[in-house]
Amino acid sequence: MMEKLKAALKELAYILLGAAAIFLVFQLTLQNSIVDGTSMEPNLMDADRLLVSKVSYVFSEPQRGDIIVFPSPYEDGREFIKRIIGMPGDSVEIIGGVIYINGEELEEPYIVNHDSRTMAAVTVPEGEYFVRGDNRPVSLDSTQGWTVSRDEIDGKAWFVFWPFNSFGGAPNYEFQITAAGILLLPLIILRRLKGTVH
Repeated sequence: MMEKLKAALKELAYILLGAAAIFLVFQLTLQNSIVDGTSMEPNLMDADRLLVSKVSYVFSEPQRGDIIVFPSPYEDGREFIKRIIGMPGDSVEIIGGVIYINGEELEEPYIVNHDSRTMAAVTVPEGEYFVRGDNRPVSLDSTQGWTVSRDEIDGKAWFVFWPFNSFGGAPNYEFQITAAGILLLPLIILRRLKGTVH
């Protein structure tokens, strides 16, 4: 009887230690956030609950297209969630709602709600990022004159877990060539040789 009790207690201890380890890893690597507002619609909806990776930028730098979480620049205790548009050193200009990075138009297939805003070219300071919300007409973002420093970034949006109709990976966007892009590479090269750059 005592042997069974010892075995049960030992198993319970292993389970509790495992649960504690999982909890600790979760606390150190992930952050639970709730989207508050409509600035990222329709890609992230008001009240979406998501996991934010706090370790995404430990071994790599933020990239254009990443959705990041950071403290509100207005020092009101809120957290903001926006998409990185301009990288450190980039020239960012907006003409009639169209963003130009270093003179090249930025194609943004994730944008549904465009605006017609115009902003004179600005250079993103070193160590800073120019961010915008996907719902352009209502977003408070870097067009207001502020940028986000590398040190202020709390993490990268990783996974939406609630509600179920939003369930899935966070809608980050990679501007690098994808597998589909590789298939189109000969066409892209040919167009560049002809002098057509978009």
